Amino acid sequence: MNQTSSKAEEDKKLKWWQLSLLGVAGTIGTGYFLGSGLAISIGGPAVLLAYILAAVGTYVVFDALARMTAEHPEQGSFRSYAKQAFGSWAGFGSGWVYWFSELLIMGSQLTALSIFSRFWFPAVPMWMFAAGFAVLSLCIVFFGNKGFDRVENVLAIIKVAAIVMFLLLAAALLAGWIGGSKYTPKVPLDYPALFPSGMTGLWSAFIFAFYAYGGIEVLGIMAFRLQKPEDAPKAGKVMLLALAVVYVLSIGLAVIMVPAGAFNPKESPFVLALRSDQLAFVPHLFNGVLIIAGFSTMTASLYAITSMMMTLAQEGDAPRLFSKKWKKKYPFNALCLIAAGLSGAIMMSLWLPGKVYEYITTAAGLMILYNWSFILLSSGRLLKPAKLSGVKRWTGLILIGAAVTGTLFHRLSRPGFYISLLIVSLIALSDWIFQHFRNKTGNSVKECSLDGQTNDHHSLAGGPGFRIKGIRMRRSKL
Repeated sequence: MNQTSSKAEEDKKLKWWQLSLLGVAGTIGTGYFLGSGLAISIGGPAVLLAYILAAVGTYVVFDALARMTAEHPEQGSFRSYAKQAFGSWAGFGSGWVYWFSELLIMGSQLTALSIFSRFWFPAVPMWMFAAGFAVLSLCIVFFGNKGFDRVENVLAIIKVAAIVMFLLLAAALLAGWIGGSKYTPKVPLDYPALFPSGMTGLWSAFIFAFYAYGGIEVLGIMAFRLQKPEDAPKAGKVMLLALAVVYVLSIGLAVIMVPAGAFNPKESPFVLALRSDQLAFVPHLFNGVLIIAGFSTMTASLYAITSMMMTLAQEGDAPRLFSKKWKKKYPFNALCLIAAGLSGAIMMSLWLPGKVYEYITTAAGLMILYNWSFILLSSGRLLKPAKLSGVKRWTGLILIGAAVTGTLFHRLSRPGFYISLLIVSLIALSDWIFQHFRNKTGNSVKECSLDGQTNDHHSLAGGPGFRIKGIRMRRSKL
């Protein structure tokens, strides 16, 4: 019996290349399929450079998270590391920043799905599509479809197949094997063609390049399932190299096949590139794939945000109400809160149908980067000091800072910056009130670990530090 149990547990373990494939499939979503069009329309063909730099910055973040996970796996992952590094306030802030970032991502994905759907039904208001997709996704999570994991794997294959299909058809169009292209291909070589909005435009588009790599923090959580945890950084290198190659190749073909002025935030650049008299069916087929891929990513985000809300509630960083399950099975209360947030996104689709995608996408991308900054700063305190690690960490922080500040220089991304700043300010105020109340009452919230022991949140914030397998942990006072 023990041997059977051990064998079953071993089967659940991942090899490093399996984690890389999961990362590639799980990261590719609406941020790539639609957000790349927004990036090109703002920065021009030079956004290829932004996607390469964003891959470097993303790798630095994943590498830091993977090494912390490999040395000392934690159920709360980056949130637990922030708490260990800086105290309870950081755990509260990191958890809520992640929660809101995922909520905004879902709002962005709902808007993207609505845009894709209007490709077939242009007269239907965006908010109606957004509401329909939101209700369907909430129902899937509420009822806990046991077969959804298998469905997600199938949908991930469809995403990759769609990219391969685009690359093959684009190559055939460029080679002249398929005629009837709507646009005349042209390779942008001079400065005005590469940088139609100058360096400022490229700077402003940087945030959308980072947004296309969003999701690596979830992959860091999965790193504890590796057969060899020390292979996590290698898995991240292969994953991000594959993503960078796919992004640069596909976007490079798109900017050759479509004039810079034709790109817009409302159409996927890949659908634009495949428009041909002889391929009339392809944009429709590809659009269906985009809807499937976007819905898959959105539902996965809903699982993550529901889990984070229940974790926050269980550990005392959110009202206990949201940790309770209806009939001990359904996370009804947590989903009600999430549904309220999604309703806000749908209302924005109704009130601001022309700009909502740009605003929400920018804010979502910024919230992701704020959380990534937490990860990098936490790694500086928890991992063993090393010169190369310090260089990588500061490189990542500088690239993240460049992406954040770039949003101030474009009218489409600037409102998203203010939205993210408002949300972070509200989280900071709530954090201050919460910590003040906790310290005043003298209550300490106990956190259950995987082995059934409890850790006092107050003791995590203080006391002398010590290292376990390369990580400096805070000494618990039980």
